[in-house]
Amino acid sequence: MRSSGASCQGGAPKQRGTANPVPGIVLAVGAHPDDIEFGMAGTLLLLRGGGWEVHYLNLGNGCCGGQKHGPEELSRIRLGEAKRAAKALGARFHPPFCNDLEIFYELRLLRRVAAVIREIRPNIILTHPPVDYMEDHTNTCRLVVSAAFAHAMPNFRSVPSRPTADYDITIYHCVPHTLLDPLRRPVEPECFVNVAAVLDGKCAALAEHRSQQAWLETSQGMDSLRARVEANARLIGSVSGRFEFAEGWRRHLHHGFSAADIDPLREALGMDYSSNET
Repeated sequence: MRSSGASCQGGAPKQRGTANPVPGIVLAVGAHPDDIEFGMAGTLLLLRGGGWEVHYLNLGNGCCGGQKHGPEELSRIRLGEAKRAAKALGARFHPPFCNDLEIFYELRLLRRVAAVIREIRPNIILTHPPVDYMEDHTNTCRLVVSAAFAHAMPNFRSVPSRPTADYDITIYHCVPHTLLDPLRRPVEPECFVNVAAVLDGKCAALAEHRSQQAWLETSQGMDSLRARVEANARLIGSVSGRFEFAEGWRRHLHHGFSAADIDPLREALGMDYSSNET
């Protein structure tokens, strides 16, 4: 049985030993530096504004996201950019584990991700969709889901070793870029978060990834990071039928993660949250 006192309403699990628990703890996990900023940062900023404890993790170090520097130099540059972006979001930064295009669903990485989740004990995890346009994103999602599923399983060893705790976790998957899956099929969000009030903050965090402007212009035709963020947020907002700028989410099935079918983002964000009634 899961402890009823460890749900979103109760904030962090009691085992954390804090006298004044925050409303909740949220962990955002991306594959590469700037993934969190593109798809998740607005929701992070709204939760932080509500008093939530915010954490930031990229599994990859960004070493393949450029053509002007070697992998070691580029990963060093992007590490600094990611740290500054996390600071702009008011988030605690957790260092990456591996190189770009080396994010595989395998035991070594699963144990590392499990250790971070057990250390933080998040109520909400934000991450990539289960199917996305590149495998690093998809594999990051799979690792996060399995590591979160094992958060209360003492017989699964994390590296480094961290104690388990039995409490509720809810996973939300951001929608894929342009709302299309890899086979160009439309993906409809289950819920929408109004990011109009924090759009500048979202763009400011993304702007810390200065090395990416030239790379994304070459590889994906993005001539302006801010323009692309605004266009994508406007697209999702138009689908919502309610918000001008939005981030879209799909909630993972609760079986194995929470005792009941809870929706902590709805509880935390109130009027800035809208369900897709269609």
